[in-house]
Amino acid sequence: MTTNTNNTQTILVTGANGKTGRRVAERLTARGATVRAGSRSGTTRFDWESVATWAPALRGADAAYVNYYPDLAAPGAVEAMRTFGELAAANGVRRLTLLSGRGEPDAVRAEEALRTALGSSGAELTVVRASFFAQNFNEGALADGVAAGTLAFPAAGTAEPFIDADDLADVVVETLTQDGHAGLVHELTGPRLVTFAEAAAVLSAASGHEVTYVPMSEGEYASLLQEFGVPAPDAQWLSALFAMLLDGHNAFVTDGVKRVLGREPRDFTAFATEAWAATRA
Repeated sequence: MTTNTNNTQTILVTGANGKTGRRVAERLTARGATVRAGSRSGTTRFDWESVATWAPALRGADAAYVNYYPDLAAPGAVEAMRTFGELAAANGVRRLTLLSGRGEPDAVRAEEALRTALGSSGAELTVVRASFFAQNFNEGALADGVAAGTLAFPAAGTAEPFIDADDLADVVVETLTQDGHAGLVHELTGPRLVTFAEAAAVLSAASGHEVTYVPMSEGEYASLLQEFGVPAPDAQWLSALFAMLLDGHNAFVTDGVKRVLGREPRDFTAFATEAWAATRA
């Protein structure tokens, strides 16, 4: 059983305008924490591509939600986590929760870099490894395609236990505001496996218009990304990452959400029904 900490603490939320950062910031504020919403354009300026913004954002913070962009498995992430951890330790940050990817060996190396950099500072680190976000279909890169009726992705017939970003945010807030999570790795998934073809069918029913799944090869998806303006090296890296994540090794569910929150995670159908309810009203 976890116990409450002082919710009047100051917490830095990196990527505060993003899919998970926005939700985490809202929940922390509701709990009475002082939130530093770190972003490239906000009052608390924080940019993963500008190391000079990191220390000022960390100074005086009790805790931090570490949401690395573009992905913890991306080139440069290990070095970034090492530097960020050193700065967090030097500025007296006592608790950090790191968002990581599920089944990503390169992300694990970045996790370890942060853990090592915190060293003997006494700072507590919790790692949250998440499966593919359900909200990628209505807030992320796939949203435009879904709206147009085509879900193109390099997933073949692989099933994925999509995690609701609201569930993930609830878990992150628990780890930042409650004791008992130091040193733990929480692996989060939704309650069941769903193929992308099945997801398209659920999205069709929820949105009221047909959504068709179009499986693509890694190379085809990289070319598609380039057509939408993604630079070739980034497109190739992203496509390779997705193909690796969806090769079948992540096709199982975990009880991470229930262990932390004491309840089951939200089902993908429930997510889709609620997400498109307003558009059909």
